[in-house]
Amino acid sequence: MIIVLKLYSKKNMAQEAYPYIIFLALLTIMIAFMQLYLIAAIFFILLLFVIYFFRDPERSIPDEKDIVVAPADGRVTKVVAINPEIANSPNLISIFLSPLDVHINRSPIAGKISDINYVKGRFVPATREDASLINEQNVITIENGSVKVIMKQIAGIVARRCVLWKKTGESVDLGERLGLIKFSSRTDLILPAEFRILIKAGDKLKGGVTIIGRKNSNG
Repeated sequence: MIIVLKLYSKKNMAQEAYPYIIFLALLTIMIAFMQLYLIAAIFFILLLFVIYFFRDPERSIPDEKDIVVAPADGRVTKVVAINPEIANSPNLISIFLSPLDVHINRSPIAGKISDINYVKGRFVPATREDASLINEQNVITIENGSVKVIMKQIAGIVARRCVLWKKTGESVDLGERLGLIKFSSRTDLILPAEFRILIKAGDKLKGGVTIIGRKNSNG
């Protein structure tokens, strides 16, 4: 078990993992001492999953101007204009994170966090259409000059908490770690119309790496 834990250092595993790891490790050892080896094996597998789930790999952030990078790993489920009847409507991008995806959220743009709004909500499946309205979530507004991007950390049916490491007024770099969502979840992004969307529904994204939008030259 010590060898397993050494595979993940503080540099590549979120600190939120440790309470789960300690609990499951102790439980596994206690059950093994009781010679209930099958049950101990089940909890050991859960321990391995937790270590895997909370991984926090280093990422090579693109060195370009006027781009938006993916705020999370996962699959794009929706790319739509928020109000198609209005010219230059902002666009909504929804990303579903399965339990096997990296759950670290990253800043889609460089700028300053101008507002954080925590919404204490429900825990319906993150894939539901109304999840972004009724589930627990953090709504984070990041501004850079005239550009304003809104990111939502949305809890799912399994996820019970959205974790945010930043505060209002803090500056963030492109692709910088912002927080995480525990277990399956969803991340929404609202981009102003001045950004050309480069991805579509069904695409697989890599947080902090995949370029999902680029500012129009006349934007």
